[in-house]
Amino acid sequence: MYKPFLLLCAFLLASIAIARGHQSATQEKSGSAEPTMTPEDVAKKNPIAPTPEGLAEARKLFGYHCAMCHGKEGDGKGDLAQEMKLELHDWRDASSIGKITDGELFWIISNGKGKMLGGEGDRTPEKMRWNLVNLVRSFGKKGAPAGDKPKTENPQH
Repeated sequence: MYKPFLLLCAFLLASIAIARGHQSATQEKSGSAEPTMTPEDVAKKNPIAPTPEGLAEARKLFGYHCAMCHGKEGDGKGDLAQEMKLELHDWRDASSIGKITDGELFWIISNGKGKMLGGEGDRTPEKMRWNLVNLVRSFGKKGAPAGDKPKTENPQH
């Protein structure tokens, strides 16, 4: 009576092991090919003009998905980036993104780059991703926040 039960269990365990092995091999093949940016991606122009509403929407999403690494104001010093010892661009410095096209920023936001886990392409509408491009550009237009400027000492305080 136990023999058929043991054979059934052995068969199920072997089937599970084979299925997991096949699944791992498939994931390794598909995960190894990182998407590559094309010249067409680089040349894309942002069709969405920056508006206060669009920037506010983008800032909210940036706070949820991006600030942990890129910092609340785009300084590249988010908690997770510091914990992982990542060197990220300070987008408040316009020269750090000045040579990057809107198309390149859009592609990176959509697909991720380097250690950036995935991008927003599968979970965020295209219009929002273009608004994120506008937001990143706005960091550089503001310049470094007052907290980063040299302080003058006031002996009265």
